[in-house]
Amino acid sequence: MKVTAVLLAAGQGTRMKSSLPKVLHPLCGKPIVWHVLEALKSATTDKPVVVIGHGADEVKKYLGDSADCVLQEPQLGTGHAAMQAESLLKNKTDFIIVTYADMPLLSGETFARLVETQRLNPGPFSLITVFADDPHGFGRILRNDDGTVQAIVEEYVATPEQQKIKELNVGAYCFNADWLWNALHRIPKNEKKGEYYLTDVVELAVKDNLPVQAVVHDDFSETIGINTRVHLAEAEAAMRMRVNREHMLNGVSMADPLSTYIDAGVRIGKDTTIMPNTYIYGESEMGEGNVIGPNTIIRDSKIGNRCKVLASVLEGARLEDDVDMGPFARLRKGAHLKSHVHMGNFGEVKDSTLEEGVKMGHFSYIGNAKIGANTNIGAGTVTANYDGENKLPTEIGEDVFIGVDTMLVAPLKLGDGARTGAGAIVTKNVAEDTLVVGMPARPIKKVERRKRKAK
Repeated sequence: MKVTAVLLAAGQGTRMKSSLPKVLHPLCGKPIVWHVLEALKSATTDKPVVVIGHGADEVKKYLGDSADCVLQEPQLGTGHAAMQAESLLKNKTDFIIVTYADMPLLSGETFARLVETQRLNPGPFSLITVFADDPHGFGRILRNDDGTVQAIVEEYVATPEQQKIKELNVGAYCFNADWLWNALHRIPKNEKKGEYYLTDVVELAVKDNLPVQAVVHDDFSETIGINTRVHLAEAEAAMRMRVNREHMLNGVSMADPLSTYIDAGVRIGKDTTIMPNTYIYGESEMGEGNVIGPNTIIRDSKIGNRCKVLASVLEGARLEDDVDMGPFARLRKGAHLKSHVHMGNFGEVKDSTLEEGVKMGHFSYIGNAKIGANTNIGAGTVTANYDGENKLPTEIGEDVFIGVDTMLVAPLKLGDGARTGAGAIVTKNVAEDTLVVGMPARPIKKVERRKRKAK
């Protein structure tokens, strides 16, 4: 049994008041259309077809190879939109799911239930409905005595009595493919708007004495469609709670899920605790037993196991196991903190590696540097890594002690066991086990190294 989805994504989305195509607006870190495509994966067997129109180039560029695209030009309604997929799918699939690309909360389980209902339906198609007191502009469902669907009445033409009906058309259908292509060509043009509406296929089926089945969905939040920024915010809140719930069911603790913001696709290991006011974005992932937050922002970063990140910002960074950092620390792109590194308040690291056991207490900047194991970075240390044109490297060996307020002027190398005095401005390489002081720093004696081991 082959099942293929047709996504309707050609609409202009004028009520969003945006130059960005509606289906590309972000929702929990992913475009709206991404969520729909992800949900459809569990109910379909073949690559989906996306019907594009307004903003076609942008939408097609985003979709890439994940979907086949067909252009609807001009836009003459939903029935006309679905018809555009005929040339790609006729005689190539058994069932067609037709739905809208701006309904990101419908789940894979819901689509799978829809397909199963149609598989058992002797009639040409099945659709999803929902009961709600607020109709949100959805069409009303009229039923026959035997429970099959008699008609879908759009709100703008519904009589006062029909407007009281609480069963609503969600806008997700599963068709027998062969019947669909024939029916689309039989849809009459709407005289008021000059368009062809997909909902009119119900009337065609009824005229053919064929039953239309309905899957009644009990979760109205899944049926939120996005037409305005207000709808987008509603969908964001619902999706965020779904994402958070899934993490909690998989062993992640959240002190306050309502103030925890996690993008779709983020991976978090069990026994990790996320504290309030924490934001985890993009392609981030973390292992087990961490404590993250409160007041922390993590974007496109990887965190190992048993790390503690307090009130800090990580962007494109990597933490190995047993790292603790914060409060008010910042890791920029390319920062790599290996196991048992400690980074205190008001420090910043960019494009640098801190080896095992490095201690960087506070008020320091490390850029384009490699810091050896068990080195101590004193408060106020700065790597002067930019000469106005190029970023220059600093290499610090193992068991080095950098005194407070040291300025390291790159390019520079400090050997294992080297030491700098407080306030030193180091402009030349420093040999192993050598103490330098002053401005510019000069060696004054050899020192006995006291090795420190990582925990």
